[in-house]
Amino acid sequence: MTDKSLSDIKSLSFEAALSELETIVAKLESGQAPLQESIAIYERGEALKTHCETLLKAAEARIEKITLSKDGTPTGIEPLDE
Repeated sequence: MTDKSLSDIKSLSFEAALSELETIVAKLESGQAPLQESIAIYERGEALKTHCETLLKAAEARIEKITLSKDGTPTGIEPLDE
């Protein structure tokens, strides 16, 4: 895979990367792609999967849980439990 295709993946949103990954999976599952193309799109799929995982981990790190008192009044925030 070229550096250009890697930088292309890094600029994709989660939704765009996931959509492209789903397209790749469908194409590979169909068995209709020639071997060389299958290898190339599989490699791109792996890079897309890694990108999606990275974006999800970053989103999880940003999520915080609001803590409430016994009467339901917000008292602060804390990290979301894993």
